[in-house]
Amino acid sequence: MTHFALPPEDAEVRRAVKPVICYPNDTLPEPQLALYQDAMKTAEKVSEVLVAPRDAACFHAKAGEFFRISSVDGAQVGDLNLWNANNLSERFYSGKTRALHGTHLTTGERMWSSFPTLRPMATITADTLGWYGIDEHGGSVHDVIGTRCDPYTSNLLNSNQYHHCCHSNLTRAFADETGMTLIEAEAHVHDVLNVFMCTGFSRNTGQYFMKASPVRPGDYLEFFAEIDLLGALSACPGGDCSAQHSSDTAQCHPLLIEVFQPSKAALKDWVPPQSNGYDRSHGR
Repeated sequence: MTHFALPPEDAEVRRAVKPVICYPNDTLPEPQLALYQDAMKTAEKVSEVLVAPRDAACFHAKAGEFFRISSVDGAQVGDLNLWNANNLSERFYSGKTRALHGTHLTTGERMWSSFPTLRPMATITADTLGWYGIDEHGGSVHDVIGTRCDPYTSNLLNSNQYHHCCHSNLTRAFADETGMTLIEAEAHVHDVLNVFMCTGFSRNTGQYFMKASPVRPGDYLEFFAEIDLLGALSACPGGDCSAQHSSDTAQCHPLLIEVFQPSKAALKDWVPPQSNGYDRSHGR
C-alpha cells in the first residue's frame, strides 16, 4: 500500500512550483474612473442613512449616483449587501469578485453581480484606507473573503441564540424595506463586502483572521452605482473586530451612508454596463 501521507523525495520541488493566476484580469473592461471622480466633484447629496450600532439599514442609489460609507464616531466595520433594485435575483457575487480582483478591494475595483448577468454593480471611486496595503501578517482592509457573522455559526461554536449578527441585521433590514417576511428575506441575504474590516489568512493554519480595523472617524469608502441599487449595510456587533464579531460587549459605533447625484452633463460620456454576453443556450 502506498502511504501518501509521507512526503515524496521531491516534496520541496513540488512545493516550489510557481503559482499561476486563475483569472488574469488584464482584459477586464476598464472602469471610467477619471470620469467618475470628476463627476463626484460637483455632485450634490440627495439622501443619507445613519446605521445604528449592532443594526442594519437599507438605502437606494440609482444608476449614475454615488454612495459613500463613512466612519462617524469611532472605529467600526460594516457588512455590505447589494441587489439590482429592479430585479432582486441579481445580487453581489463576492466569490467571483474575489476571483477577479483579489481578497480585498480598493479604488478602481468593482463589485460584480451574480450569474447570468455577471456585470459591475458598483465601482470603488475613493478609499481613504488605500494607504494600508498588506501588512506583515497578510492582513488588509475591505475583504471579500469573510461571509458575514451569522447566528448559525455562533450557535454552532458557542451554543447561543445571538440575534444581532450581521446576517440577522441584514435580514431584518431587507424584510422591513421590501415587506417580505423574515423567512423570505433571509434567502436574499448573501456574502458581503466587509467594509473597513482588516482580515487575512494565517500563514501557519490558513485560517481566516481579523484584527483591529485601522479605520478612523472621517474615513470612507466611496462607490459609483453602475445600475439601480438596493443596498443594505450592517454595523457589525464586533465594532472594530479587534477581538470578536458577535458580541454585546464590544464598543460599537454608527456608520453613515450618503448618496450623491452628479449632473447629467458630468456623465454624458458614461457607458452603463451591459449584462454578460454569454449565450446560455450553448450550455444546454
